[in-house]
Formats: sequence, C-alpha cells, structure tokens
Amino acid sequence: MEKNVHGVENIRWKKNFYLFLTGQFLSGITSMVVQYSIIWYLTKTTGSATVLSLATLLGMLPMVILSPFTGPLIDRWNKKVLLIVTDIIVALFAIILSIAGTVSAEFPLWLVFVSLFVRSVAQTFQMPTIQSILPTMVPEEELTKVNGQFGMVQSANFIIAPALGAVLYAMVSMNFLILLDVLGAVFGVGLLFFVTIPKIMSEGEPIHLLADTKFGFKKLYENKGLWYITIVGAIFMLLFMPAASLYPLMTMNYFNGTVGQAGLVETVYSVGMLAGGAVIGIFGKWKNRMILIFAAYGVIGVTIGVSGLLPGTNSGFIYFVLLNLIAGIATPYFNTLLMAMIQQSYEPSVLGRVLGVLNSLMSITGPVGLIFAGPLADKLGVEKMFVIAGVGALFCGVINFMIPVARNYDKELQKRLEEEKRRNDSEQVDQE
Repeated sequence: MEKNVHGVENIRWKKNFYLFLTGQFLSGITSMVVQYSIIWYLTKTTGSATVLSLATLLGMLPMVILSPFTGPLIDRWNKKVLLIVTDIIVALFAIILSIAGTVSAEFPLWLVFVSLFVRSVAQTFQMPTIQSILPTMVPEEELTKVNGQFGMVQSANFIIAPALGAVLYAMVSMNFLILLDVLGAVFGVGLLFFVTIPKIMSEGEPIHLLADTKFGFKKLYENKGLWYITIVGAIFMLLFMPAASLYPLMTMNYFNGTVGQAGLVETVYSVGMLAGGAVIGIFGKWKNRMILIFAAYGVIGVTIGVSGLLPGTNSGFIYFVLLNLIAGIATPYFNTLLMAMIQQSYEPSVLGRVLGVLNSLMSITGPVGLIFAGPLADKLGVEKMFVIAGVGALFCGVINFMIPVARNYDKELQKRLEEEKRRNDSEQVDQE
C-alpha cells in the first residue's frame, strides 16, 4: 500500500485525521456558542462600544503577550496532553462563572472579563498546537486541502454557533448556557484519547524560553517574503480589529436589530467562509496562492468598507448581510492559504516556535486599535469604523503586492518544494 512521508498508510492517516477533526468540531461549536452568548449578554446589558472593545482586547492580549513564548513550549511538550489540559481549564472556569451567575442577580463584569481572558490564554496554546500538529498527521501534498477542510470545520462552527446561540440565549438562562463549555471539553478530550499524534524530534528536549523565542524570531526574519507578509498582516489587524469587535453593536444599535439578527450576520458570514473553505478543500492546489490572497484583501476591503456606508434601515441591513456573505467567502483565501504556506516553509520541529512569533506579530497591533475603537466608535459612530477597516484592507493588499519578495513568495516556495521532492525521489531510487 502507498505510504505517505511519515510512513503511515493512507487509510490510517485519513481515519486518524478525521477523528481529530471531529473532536475539534464538537469542542469548538460548544465553546463558540458560549463565546457568542457572553458577547451578546454584554451588548444587551451595557450597549457600550467601550465595553465590547475591552472584552475583545482581553481576548487578544494573551495572543500578543504569550504567543512568542508558547511556541517553544508547544515544540517541546506533549501536544495531546496540552490540548486536553487547556480544554479542562476552560471547562473549570465555565463552572465558576456559572455558579457566580446563579448566586447573583447579574454576572460580575470583572469575572466575565477574567473568563474571556482565560479562554483566550487557552486558545493561544491550542491554535498553534493544532497548526503544528497538522503537518505531522498528513502528507505534505495534502496540506493545502487539509487546511481547507480544517477551515471548513471552523466555518461550520461559526455557522451553527451563532444561530444555536441565539436560540439558546432566548430559551436558556445564561448561567446554564455557559456550562456548554463543559460538554465541549468532554467531547474534545474524549475523542483525543483515540487520536495518534506523531512525536517530533524536539519533543521532550530542554526548554530555553528566551533563546527559543529568539530562534523563532530569527527563523521568521530570515524568511524575508514571509516576514513582509507578516508585517503587512499586522497593519491590517490594526485597522480591521476595531470594526470586527463591533459587529454586534453595528447590528443591534446602528440597524436597530435583535440578538437573532446579530446571530444571522455572524451565521451568514460563516456560510461564506464555509463556501470559500470548501473550494480550497476540494481543489486546493494552485501554482501561486499569493494571487488569491491579494484578491481576498480586495474583496474584504470593498465589502466591509461599503458596509459602513449603508443607511441604518431595514433595507440597509439586508445589504449588510449580503456584503458579509461575500466577505466571508473571501476570508479563507487569506487565512487558510497563508497557513498552508507557513507550514510548508518550516520543519515540524521548529514550526511551533515560528508560529508563536508570527501569531504575536500578526496580533500585536490589534489591541492598539481596540484601545481607540470604543471611544472612536462612541464619538464618530460605529459605521465609520467599518469604512476605516475597508480602506485599511485595500491599502494593505496594495502594499503587499508592491513588495516583490512577498508577491512572489509562493512561486519561489513551490519551486523549492518541487526541487526537494525530486532530490528525495532521486536519493530513494539510488538507495534501492
């Protein structure tokens, strides 16, 4: 039977990978229902752009502060244990928040913020861990497709969670709704026990946080094309995150909508993401993926920018929903294709360290934008933040295109991978 690069039979890696994917889907959907419910609770009880921006800021800070240091830990620690422990910690904090909401008339705002912060810390470990696991579980030539399929699972979570969350938010008390995180942990942890995650060379080696973080930064900086793509991505986050944090307020205040309509916007955006991810998951082999990334910048820029120019009427809301469907279709062509290129650019033994630094750099400007998002939205109007985000996306797409080493990054990467494959095939023939 044909073997993949890791010496695992095709049938076995597919069964192993899809079992892993199922666990992430079940765990992710329950977690997202809780996440949406908390944001809608804050929107409905406070109606404040500043509170929403602060909640989003607390959700991003761990990514910025901890990501450079999580990479060395992810490369050295047992990845299955890491995923299990973080799921359990999130479940424990969900129980604490649920108890607090049961014994009090309202949830203490500080505890809600602490809960969001802890969830973000767990996510800061989980996502790079999953991203570094995928290249060890599947053949290299399947990476783009597999990332597309993983993106589809995440999109499916985004589709189901807002709709399910809106229904449950209206039917179930928040203190019970939060306990869905516990159910998600049971699903995620339970299925992980049946998944085989290959051990990599660096696992179990001594950890030197500062030296390893510096190493990850050096590996990324030396890769000039990816370095410039990362810096432009950081500028994009600075301009885009303020609008992203204010979606519920845009629907419920600017368009005078309901929690159900806020859920509809999130669901429609995610349907678009699922459709875009499906195309990547089915086809997924392009000669130059950077062209699609540039197109994604353009589509997101136009759709989000125009969203901020719509009138705050019922017809305006319908156009807002349609524009977000189109933006959703474009989103995976940035996130998924970029992640596949990163995974193909580095060995699995160093990928965690590089991803830690890269995720931090891509996220570090987001909190800066969020600090000003609330006051600016309260003063200028929430819709103006969408115009700024749209113009910012177009600007970043143009800047990225104007840098030759970034523009040609994927062409050069695929040429190098093809040469390595030919060399390995030649060596294998010589050995036989």
